[in-house]
Amino acid sequence: MKIRIMENGDCATVTDMMRGFYASDAVLTNGSDEIFSADVSECVSDSPYLEGYVFENEDGIQGYSMCAKSFSTEFGRRCVWIEDLFVKEEYRGKGIGSQFLSYISDKYSDCVIRLEAEAENERAIHVYKKAGFELLPYTEMIKLQ
Repeated sequence: MKIRIMENGDCATVTDMMRGFYASDAVLTNGSDEIFSADVSECVSDSPYLEGYVFENEDGIQGYSMCAKSFSTEFGRRCVWIEDLFVKEEYRGKGIGSQFLSYISDKYSDCVIRLEAEAENERAIHVYKKAGFELLPYTEMIKLQ
């Protein structure tokens, strides 16, 4: 399995995966094609805020991830949020998510790495805990404008 930066030619495949991911129990919102297009466009641009990755083998793309960059005043250092981490059903349980978490941990070893998971997504939570992530006792709030 190879991890690489998302490219323009990946947009349609990633958008299709996003539709499945956002329609699943792993995410609270359903998203929209407008949001998916904006996300993928940001990933393949020179944006300093969002990076897109794809996981692939000789059969093609197996999954994707998007990571947003910020600064954590709570921890006094840069922060990388793993926004999306999706692996196609037929490739789950093969260590792809774990490999990506290790990749990001190595790439951003000087950063706080954060992610969100639905409590019902026990499989993902198991992978995250195995990679060293801990649960935080926060209530997240949002205001969309």
